[in-house]
Order: sequence, then C-alpha cells, then structure tokens
Amino acid sequence: SSRWNIHQCVITHHNNIIYLILSILLQAAGGAIFYASKWRVGMRQTFYFILSKDITTQVGTFALLPQILHAVKKCPVIAAGGIGDAKGVAAALTMGAAAVQVGTAFLLCPEVSTSSLHRTALKSDRPTTLTNVFTGRPARSIVNRIVQELGPISALAPDFPLATNAIAPLRAKAEALRSSDFSPLWSGQNRIGCKEISAKELVRELACLV
Repeated sequence: SSRWNIHQCVITHHNNIIYLILSILLQAAGGAIFYASKWRVGMRQTFYFILSKDITTQVGTFALLPQILHAVKKCPVIAAGGIGDAKGVAAALTMGAAAVQVGTAFLLCPEVSTSSLHRTALKSDRPTTLTNVFTGRPARSIVNRIVQELGPISALAPDFPLATNAIAPLRAKAEALRSSDFSPLWSGQNRIGCKEISAKELVRELACLV
C-alpha cells in the first residue's frame, strides 16, 4: 500500500517532497538511519530510480538535508553527495547530520583500486555529467568521447544492466590502447578533495574542522 502511494506521488510532486514522504514512511516502519544524498553524488543514482526518472527535479545535498532532518526527527541522518573537503564535512555536521559519507575524495588514495586511466581523468579539469551510456541508468561520470558522441542521456543505451555488457568489447579494446574514451570514469561533482595520500591521512584532513 505504501509502495503504491509513493508511486502515485512521483507523478504529481517534486523529488524532494517524495524523499520527505519516503523518509517518514521508513521511520514509521522502523528505519534506523537515513541518507540525505542527491544529484551531486557520483556513481549510480540508486535511490532516485525508485522515485522519479526526471533528473531535472534532483536537488543538492545541502538543500535536502535540513528538510530530511525536519521530517525525521528521531533517527540519525547521514549527509552524502558533493562533500569532498573538511569545510563540507563541518558544514553538514553543523546543519545537524549525524555523520557524513565521502566517496569521490578517496578515489586517488593508494588503497583504492582505481585504474590508472581513471586516476588521470580525476586529476584533470574535465567536467562531469549524468549519463546512461555505461549502465543504462543515469550515473555521474567525467565526460569522455562516448558521452559526448552518444549522450549524455541517450535513447540508444540498452536498459539497465544490459548497457554494461553492450559497451564492454569497445571499452576493452580502447583500454588496451591506453584510452579512456569508452570507460566509465565515475566521479562526483566535487573533486577538490581528491589527493594522492593514504586513506588514513585523508580521513584526518576531512575531520580536521570537527
């Protein structure tokens, strides 16, 4: 019943309202921890597919966070998306988040299995965009040749998860030639905190203003 009601709301309301409704429903169902995470985040936009396919309704983490905190008063909220340095961490905690999840900032750490091609892209000033050409669903990647030529959002992309296998031969051939033209170069919008230091050092830097 709740699942159907959420589906109906998707048709008529903006995504941030749906997140608030979903948070309240999950709290009532016994949810213990909530994420306030929106369109700046890298990788796949997992939660967003449950709610709406209209990416124009996505809002930023710092716009969503206070709304979730107001709607879900009894449970801790974790802020995620677009947070990549100590100031961002401190800001989210000051606003009331119980914790912060940081992703992209760790991609250059030696402990992470980021490929050399991906690392080169992360250290560049190339922009990111939401694209469906790699997985069949929108995900944030650094812009490369295939994103420019097919998308970023392409009707030609096979449905999830078929797109990954469809592009695999082309990706493998290009990577063998040391080209990232057809590789998913996952990244959030904020790469300011990406550093080639250990994860331990990075965590200390991120927490230095807390």
